[in-house]
Amino acid sequence: MFKKILYPTDFSDVAAKALDYIKQLKEAGAQEVLILHVINQRIIDGLRRHAMLDKDILQWQKKAREIAEESLAEMSNALEDVGFSVKPIITTGFPWREILAVEEKEKPSLIVIGSHGRSNLSDMFLGAVSDRVIRKSKGPVMVIKRDPED
Repeated sequence: MFKKILYPTDFSDVAAKALDYIKQLKEAGAQEVLILHVINQRIIDGLRRHAMLDKDILQWQKKAREIAEESLAEMSNALEDVGFSVKPIITTGFPWREILAVEEKEKPSLIVIGSHGRSNLSDMFLGAVSDRVIRKSKGPVMVIKRDPED
């Protein structure tokens, strides 16, 4: 039923929880996982507003990509160990737009996303990224909730 899974991650605790759910989908016939990390354009724009030099911004982006590559490699290994085929993807942009662009291109049968990312505000019902993905996605979306005590 869900052969190809798109898993957007910002490396938050709730994104890690989503990874555990994905592993369980192997038993339901899932075969491939696209792990997507988006380097957030809003952060880059914020750095520019604070008058950072372009070379410093490029250095930050390079470091962010290196950290993402290391994290995606660890996740890929964990998923491959349970039998998945894995494709890591790193892009730069606005996360919800990039998630939907990858959905359009790759045609996953399911998106598995955390309810809140790193910018969680406790009084928000649902994270802005996950909310937009739910509303605009063409296919099914599984939302993994944050633990109540977090």
